[in-house]
Amino acid sequence: MRRLFALLVLTLLAACAAEDLSQPPEDFGAFALGYNIVVAKNAKPVGPSRTATAEEWETALKEAIGARFGRYDGDKLYHIGIGVDGYALAVPGVPVVLSPKSVLAITVNVWDDTAGRKINAEPKQFTVFERLSGETVVGSGLTQTKEQQMANLSANAARLINDWLIDNAAWFTPEAVAARALLPKPAEASPGTEAPPAAPAVAPAN
Repeated sequence: MRRLFALLVLTLLAACAAEDLSQPPEDFGAFALGYNIVVAKNAKPVGPSRTATAEEWETALKEAIGARFGRYDGDKLYHIGIGVDGYALAVPGVPVVLSPKSVLAITVNVWDDTAGRKINAEPKQFTVFERLSGETVVGSGLTQTKEQQMANLSANAARLINDWLIDNAAWFTPEAVAARALLPKPAEASPGTEAPPAAPAVAPAN
């Protein structure tokens, strides 16, 4: 039992350690963040949940995306668009047994600025959960404010998006970039998760 308890403690401590975004990011090609677009006007709370406005979600996610992807300094602009589909921000409950967990549902697209088109064939959906920590193990509704819950979910969403792009590094090879550049640009659509406006010919803006 002592050995099992020690293992659980070590696991919890590892999960509690904050990720250091000051460290160099994992490379997946020539990438620089262009437009950082978040649309949350259709986001709905699901089940027992604290309520957050569209503006609050857009701010939280933009900050998390900017913090993570702003570390990349490649010479090719890509835009990240996120649609917030739904969320649940845990409310106070019975610790450990009945305390609900926070969750966020998003849809993501990424665009090649030069080609003016999405690089992912289908929108990518993510269900983002709280990461295990000393606060969330007993329910974040008891230990965190709404703003803290949103910031943590947004940071986890940015991490999952980053992992997704790393897993699909083939999208960012010179060959893939050259092939997209030869394709006709799609018809312009309104900003959001379908198509961004053309990026200005300046340094990336987060």
